[in-house]
Amino acid sequence: MHYSTLLGRKDMIGCVLCKDAPCTAACGKLDAAEILRSIWFDNEASAAEKLSGDFPCRECPAPCESACLAPAKVGIRSLMLRLHDEVLPEVEPLSDEDRLKTDLCGVPLENPFLLSSSVVASTYDMCARAFDAGWGGACFKTICNFEIHEASPRFSAVKGDNGTIIGFKNIEQLSDHSVAENMKIFRDLKKNYPNKFILASIMGQNEREWADLARQCEENGADAIELNFSCPNMASDGLGSDIGQIPELVERYTAAAKSGCSIPVLAKLTPNVQSLVPAALAAKRGGADGLAAINTIKSILGENLHTYVSAPAVHGMSAVGGYSGNAVKPIALRMIAELGWEEELKPLHISGMGGIETWQDAMEYILLGCGSVQVTTAVMQYGYRIIDDLKSGMNRYLLEKGFNSIRDARGLGLSTVNASTDVLERGTVVYPRFQRDGCIGCGRCVISCADGGHQAISMDRDRKPVLNLRNCVGCHLCVLVCPTDSILPYNRRRTPLV
Repeated sequence: MHYSTLLGRKDMIGCVLCKDAPCTAACGKLDAAEILRSIWFDNEASAAEKLSGDFPCRECPAPCESACLAPAKVGIRSLMLRLHDEVLPEVEPLSDEDRLKTDLCGVPLENPFLLSSSVVASTYDMCARAFDAGWGGACFKTICNFEIHEASPRFSAVKGDNGTIIGFKNIEQLSDHSVAENMKIFRDLKKNYPNKFILASIMGQNEREWADLARQCEENGADAIELNFSCPNMASDGLGSDIGQIPELVERYTAAAKSGCSIPVLAKLTPNVQSLVPAALAAKRGGADGLAAINTIKSILGENLHTYVSAPAVHGMSAVGGYSGNAVKPIALRMIAELGWEEELKPLHISGMGGIETWQDAMEYILLGCGSVQVTTAVMQYGYRIIDDLKSGMNRYLLEKGFNSIRDARGLGLSTVNASTDVLERGTVVYPRFQRDGCIGCGRCVISCADGGHQAISMDRDRKPVLNLRNCVGCHLCVLVCPTDSILPYNRRRTPLV
């Protein structure tokens, strides 16, 4: 997607993505909040497409900006003008969502987006609202036979400069509803939403329980079973991630669950291991039809410098918990790639998760071999409404790439990444190129290159950067630190430069 202007979060960094947003109410002609939300979720084309009719913004006094609740008012009118004038002319309209249709182990999915097993899929009402919003299905919060009593508080987070959550920690456990209550939810969901996918997450204490829970879920409407071998908050007494670290137990309990049902079974793997592959192969030996990865990563989220207690603090104590959110995506993608490289695992469906917020995040998982994706933390932060941009953004990408289905894109990125850096070409350098018109003369590139690079950049009398080609090694630290994106990769040359 190469539109003449790409916007993005930094253009609307103050927006708080309000519920019943005052900017929309003040306008009365455009759903300004919906358009802003599409920009936020890297979906500028769909945002622009919403401006394809009568365009009221050009001479408007912008009451939307006066109504904005953000402390630093968002420049809504200028964003709308740029979308309409620079992005919309290059946008190809979408006609339908057929490209998003796929399947999970042979069971149809209207789109690849599922809620992952967590609080966001823990009641009938929540799943129903998600299905009405457009989600393809839900992996229901893990069902078990033992009592659950949650701690309070149980969430904490690492936030960015604008207040959005980058990394999220939870010490939450499993469903606190009885098995009978959850089975009724399944029956009601399947009755009222027969075309939505119900993935039942279960956790047993022994082989009999794994088999019995799988059987009950199938009898009450589940389309597939997900075996929770990975919850970091249920690691005592041989549960949760303790199981996922022992391939023999993964194989045994997978086989037990398979013996109790005839629907597809996925093993949800723990990232708290050196490699997912041994457990994945064990699940396959046990009869698994697919894999789900990754669950949250064991973490401690800082220390309070006054109370000396980590977060979340529960009566002066805390505990190791599960870390999720966009911060874990690079780790999750590496683990998904490892599964995709393994020949024996190629027949298995992979449902990927870990830090997915935008359609681009989701496509990265598909390009590395996933057939479906699951989302929790982004929904907890932004709500079920994000499905609109997940679907339209991915649909437009598939259209522009000429793909008829996400199946056409699945795994295309696996051959371009390797587990070892030894395969990389090392005889050339890609030098940076400075765009002087965009440069504000801050000197960040000079500081970073001097103290963290190769002393290859200086400043001229106009406070513009000058590159010393003999010192530059093409590391691109300067590209990354530039606050105005005014340093770009240039041409590749052989080294050493003569």
